[in-house]
Amino acid sequence: MEYRKQTDALLDARVSVRYGERPAVLRDVQLEIRRGEVLGLVGQSGSGKSTLAMAILGLLDRKRARTVGTIEFDGTDLLTLGERELRAMRGRQIALVLQSPLSSLNPALKIRTQLKEAWHAHAAGTAADCDAAICAALESVSLPWGDEFLRKHPSQMSVGQAQRVLIAMAVLHRPALLIADEATSSLDVITQSEILSLFRELNHTHGMALLYISHDLASVAEICGRIAILHQGQIVETGSTEQVLTAPRHEYTQRLMAAMPKITRRNSAGKAAGV
Repeated sequence: MEYRKQTDALLDARVSVRYGERPAVLRDVQLEIRRGEVLGLVGQSGSGKSTLAMAILGLLDRKRARTVGTIEFDGTDLLTLGERELRAMRGRQIALVLQSPLSSLNPALKIRTQLKEAWHAHAAGTAADCDAAICAALESVSLPWGDEFLRKHPSQMSVGQAQRVLIAMAVLHRPALLIADEATSSLDVITQSEILSLFRELNHTHGMALLYISHDLASVAEICGRIAILHQGQIVETGSTEQVLTAPRHEYTQRLMAAMPKITRRNSAGKAAGV
């Protein structure tokens, strides 16, 4: 597959990852995310999707994982940064939303405390500044910001509410890139639709780029402008959502599409389209 770097790239990764002497989990993966776009990363379990996300965030165990190549984010190669520099970027410039909100949130802490800790990790200011930022973040994900809600513990919320809290924490500092790793896979159909709409709104309102990682082609078709297909540790196909879903070129993508039920999605004009 020919690789052409775009001038408007926010993130440009060309990377391989290996654990010990085992075969490489990622082999010369070439992935680009443009500023303000929603890119879907699709692959079956074990294809290396989460490994790629962790490599971008610098969260792979450096004693166990050998990562080679480059991961350029806004002109900086993340693989050259130390842990202190990476920690300063995580949550501020690149944020992550994981699959299971109730296990990602601290069950012993109130929601207010967790949001405050997330704000203080990358900002300095008065208590009023912190409260204003928390209020704005909760409003952006359609959650109440009153004292009654902020006093709750994660166990006192629905899974959908907990996922919205996680997203509020992730967008608290308005990162340029949000990585959603199977962020809707544990949700019921209605809540999943609401979260997908929320991702769309955050992208449109704040110009936030989104790497949407999923094995669910229906949800990918719903919000992504481009799709990258990851198979056995390699990107085998990248293209517009329309092209990949209606005229897949790679044999694996063709098999993937043949195994899926017919997808109905909405194009940019808002009209239903069968894929």
